[in-house]
Amino acid sequence: MAGHRQSKKRRYIAWSAAGVVVVAGAGLAAQTSMAATTWPAQKTFTGRAFDTCTAPSLSAMKAWHTGFYGAAAVYVGGKNRGCAQPNLTASWVKSVSSLGWKLIPLYVGAQPPCQSGANPEKMTSSNAAALGTQDATDAVAKAAALGMKAGSAIYLDMEAYDVTNKACNTAVLTYVRAFDKQLRAKTYRAGYYGFTSSSAKAIATATDKTDLPGNLWYALWDKQNTTTADWPWGATQFTGHSRAHQYMVNSKETHGGVTLTVDRDAWDAPVAITG
Repeated sequence: MAGHRQSKKRRYIAWSAAGVVVVAGAGLAAQTSMAATTWPAQKTFTGRAFDTCTAPSLSAMKAWHTGFYGAAAVYVGGKNRGCAQPNLTASWVKSVSSLGWKLIPLYVGAQPPCQSGANPEKMTSSNAAALGTQDATDAVAKAAALGMKAGSAIYLDMEAYDVTNKACNTAVLTYVRAFDKQLRAKTYRAGYYGFTSSSAKAIATATDKTDLPGNLWYALWDKQNTTTADWPWGATQFTGHSRAHQYMVNSKETHGGVTLTVDRDAWDAPVAITG
């Protein structure tokens, strides 16, 4: 999502649609807080998805519903969200869902204390836990207001940072755990977007998996439409429809006579429950 969560300048300083199936237990291995309540069945999309800075107009979504893409990621909130969302309303969500689109909610939460650039919201070692809980509460409220129901996955966006900075990495993991625990307390599934060289790596390689996300969306811009062939970590991690791969960015494409610049994603993971 080059430049989508934050401005392009800040981000770079910092550094086939297929069918939809309902899976009751997929992606729960790392989600240690999910057993306390009855969960809606997970809605899983497997196929090609796209993400772009501003949610496209309804007319554009109609034009793009050609079968090439089956899902679209949308930025539901967060103080670090980089673009205005004039189209993203509950009515829009209902309309595009009725067309057959599956939606992937993204929340641009607090960013690492060691990350370069000036972000509107950065965590610190002292406030990471409280901020994670606060932001997750906001993420659920924003998603629910758009018609994304309990049981939906919400993907927390964490941009690149120096994972060798121990204090910084500890703050990030503290924030993510608090965010995810609060999501699950409100019956929303926890997802996470990050880079294979940094932010996603921190999650995948953490020794303690407690309250870490059960669904990992990894950015690796190798132009391979896969969630398996280039998976850089253990083969047993994030199995059971719990992976997504952002494999190409800034792709200018025309579908149905409408041109948009998007990032491409290979998707095999939960999406929003709408309708």
